[in-house]
Amino acid sequence: MSEAGFGLPAGGRARIVSPFALLAGTARPVTAPRMRRRSKRAAAEPRHTPMPGWGTVLVVGLMAATGLYGAVRGGQYATYVADNGPPSELVAKALGFTIDTVTISGLKSLTPGEILRDGGVSARNSLALLDAGALRDRLKAVALVQDVSIRKLFPNDLHVAVTERDAAAVWQKDGQLNLISADGTPIDAVRDDRFNALPFVVGDGANIRVGDFQALLAAAGELRAKVRAGVLVGGRRWTLQMDSGIEVELPELDAVDTLKRLAEIERQSRILEKDVVSIDLRIPGRITARLTEDAAAARAAMLAKRPKRKLDL
Repeated sequence: MSEAGFGLPAGGRARIVSPFALLAGTARPVTAPRMRRRSKRAAAEPRHTPMPGWGTVLVVGLMAATGLYGAVRGGQYATYVADNGPPSELVAKALGFTIDTVTISGLKSLTPGEILRDGGVSARNSLALLDAGALRDRLKAVALVQDVSIRKLFPNDLHVAVTERDAAAVWQKDGQLNLISADGTPIDAVRDDRFNALPFVVGDGANIRVGDFQALLAAAGELRAKVRAGVLVGGRRWTLQMDSGIEVELPELDAVDTLKRLAEIERQSRILEKDVVSIDLRIPGRITARLTEDAAAARAAMLAKRPKRKLDL
């Protein structure tokens, strides 16, 4: 048989025919050199990794949204925000605008902790998003703060300069304690013992007369440390309550000079160390002391033991 009997032309190049083409009887035979060229071209072409489609993106987004919804409904998101701040603050802090240093000046009675608490400044805040105007308004709402200025020094420093109101005394009325200014204006309620060193006045209208009471204390000399409070009686005169519990009743007029005389008597006779309940100085030139019950009983017993003098008729 000739080579043509196998589908090969006589004297021609060998051709490789696809077996699927032979079965179909329609496909074109492919020569070996053409097949090699196609194989080389396919190997030379770069392979591209398929990019994720929109379906993948939607699935990931749906999963993220579901997780966020669950965190919001379960309270985890609110807890996270309460502890660390809202996402905007987290981004600002991640960019380097954390508040590393807070400098507070001008404090007298207030503490740095109270300023930060009342101002709402904490580690949750970033310096970039801190509203200086709102911070100033919050601090000016504090009763003891008269004025305040805020400076943000980027990237990490916050400066707060506070001017406090001057408290002149503590005023008690109807069982309530309040700080008052020099003109008697109430400033704030007293909530702790940090103001114990201030003068203490009691009674209706005592806040308006606080200047008079301060003048008495200035004239008291060594007695000043023993005066616990001043009680305004009838809006006219002062009764001093001493640390020992003794009450000293001062006159309406010349109270300063009278208190100076009492200071001199105390240096000479230590009258405030006696067993007395009160000392009445309201009558000029006279001192009336009321003894305690025990002292009065002891005095009565002593007088009873004294021999009675007989009168010669």
